[in-house]
Amino acid sequence: MPNNGEQPQDNLLKRSMKSRHLFMLSLGGVIGTGLFLNAGYTINQSGAGGALLGYLFGGLILYMVMVCLGELAVHMPVTGSFQTYATRYISPSAGFSLGWMYFVGSAATAGVEFTAAGILMQHWFPNTPIWIWCLVFMVLLFSLNALSTRGFAEAEFWFAGIKVVAVIFFIIIGFAAIFGFIPMEGRATPFLGNLAPTGLFPAGIAIVFVTMMNVIFSYQGSELVGIAAGETENPEKNIPKAIRTILVRIVVFYIASIIVLSAIFPASELGLLASPFVTLMEISGVPYAAGIMNFVILTAILSVGNSCLYASTRLLWAMANEGMAPKVFGRLSKRKVPLMALLFTMSFSLLSLLTSVMEADAVFILLMSIAGISVTISWMGIALSQLMFRRRYLTAGGRLEDLKYKVPFYPFVPLFCIAFCLLILVFLAFDPTQRIGLYYGVGFFVSCMLFYKIRLEKTNKVVLGVDVKPVE
Repeated sequence: MPNNGEQPQDNLLKRSMKSRHLFMLSLGGVIGTGLFLNAGYTINQSGAGGALLGYLFGGLILYMVMVCLGELAVHMPVTGSFQTYATRYISPSAGFSLGWMYFVGSAATAGVEFTAAGILMQHWFPNTPIWIWCLVFMVLLFSLNALSTRGFAEAEFWFAGIKVVAVIFFIIIGFAAIFGFIPMEGRATPFLGNLAPTGLFPAGIAIVFVTMMNVIFSYQGSELVGIAAGETENPEKNIPKAIRTILVRIVVFYIASIIVLSAIFPASELGLLASPFVTLMEISGVPYAAGIMNFVILTAILSVGNSCLYASTRLLWAMANEGMAPKVFGRLSKRKVPLMALLFTMSFSLLSLLTSVMEADAVFILLMSIAGISVTISWMGIALSQLMFRRRYLTAGGRLEDLKYKVPFYPFVPLFCIAFCLLILVFLAFDPTQRIGLYYGVGFFVSCMLFYKIRLEKTNKVVLGVDVKPVE
């Protein structure tokens, strides 16, 4: 089984994603449940000031992660991305653990999206059990992912476009309502009264660090830029472009939405399941607001689920070809799709069917916690991989000016990224609602490392080091 990153030509994924596909795939992977449903919950828990501070701080961490990933992905644009980088530049056991950790988290995120989609369908079909809709959407997205990569990317491009336009429209309507240009039914013009300094942190500033897991979950999906690098045309040009544009748009969309929601609704009104986006459109007098906005949110949620299935499947395929997952997951269909890996990924999404025996909001929070912890650990792995890569690259005789994309302020950016992510995990230990998820997450990561050391290390002889020349 190959373990040096090279694949037989008939088992290679096609580089069929264009720049616009890569940009929308990554942007679409972020704007979904984390924004439309989770943003209101975060404001409810930490107040307007806490939410703004949390999303800005999360945006800073996201920037550090993305530039670290950018340097690695431009130099070595391979499917599998940070799992492969961790294997080569940290250790094979770290790559194995990070790969499986991210796989489980991403697959669980798909389950979150299916659960949220089922909840939204209650708007039109209140008497149909949520788990039935979860099953329907699982079949739908499986079918879409079983198509060619180009077909998947094209569909995701348009799905993402719909929700980007919707978010921009919402922000415009929101600011118009805040300053009285659009009257709101049953409410006085709020201006910025709800953002007065005395009410920004009703639960204190420390709660910001506890709710940071909600923020990290919301930003999850940006790293799809790296995972899709192996199927992207001209990665040297398109990956840096995608990173620059995605960071600005994600932070602007989230921060602007948080300001609008916080200015119009008191934090106590914002909860988990009722989307404030729909409520704002209704009280602003937008015709058919509830139906239209729920449809947009449904599209957005399914789009994120679609992206998560893509990421999990490609990561599992890459691990199978590196001897870190069963060989069967490394096979490609005639359409160059890792179908067996997709089927296995879908099995994790069955967790969304827990809504048949548990409260939907409890399932939502459980899966969100699992996903958030896994991506936090994965982000630490990306930063550490870049730190080790740069050091080994220079030691091996590589020249800094030959790197097509470089992390600024090295080594401070990766070091701060690791420290901030670790700080978030530490604070979770003080939150009884997420503590159990933290223990299971860290326990799973450590168990993966031990499993690799005991069972796989002798058979998988991965050569550590660094390629001075980039992968073609």
